[in-house]
Amino acid sequence: MKQGLLVIDVQNDYFAKGKMELVLPEAALKKINQLESYFLRHNLPIIYIQHIKHEKNAAFFEADTTGAALHSDLQNKPSSIIIEKHFPNSFYQTNLETELHRVGVEQLVICGMMTHMCVDSTTRASKELEFDPLLISDATATKNLTINKKIVLAKDVQNAFLASLTNFATLKTTTEFISQV
Repeated sequence: MKQGLLVIDVQNDYFAKGKMELVLPEAALKKINQLESYFLRHNLPIIYIQHIKHEKNAAFFEADTTGAALHSDLQNKPSSIIIEKHFPNSFYQTNLETELHRVGVEQLVICGMMTHMCVDSTTRASKELEFDPLLISDATATKNLTINKKIVLAKDVQNAFLASLTNFATLKTTTEFISQV
């Protein structure tokens, strides 16, 4: 089964001094870099998703800003597949499904940001589209959330969403995935 790596929204606004800083995005990025190296070594496709907001003064990911740019530590090249999206689900109103079929991907290996939003939405959609999703749990990041004036810590948000996603995807750590062969 041919695998493809989907790297979701690893953009500057999610890192230190960005407009929507996450908790420990650097740790997730290191794991994502390990996954990129694995996929490059095995000549398997990597697809980068870049969320762009075209409204002026967007809260984050505003078009043509440094914050919306893909993080410079990613291993993407000028020839890399980069798909722009405007909604949490990376498939919605994009050509992602077409690109995955074009490069022969049968199983989607998912990583990126934010676990509780775009990773969640895309993972669920990839299951519905029969891409047999495999979610790399330590190659994702999220943030603290607030409900009823109470803070839900990022670690709890992360664990709750990953637990829920076991109904849609196989979960592995980066080490488990890379050492599976």
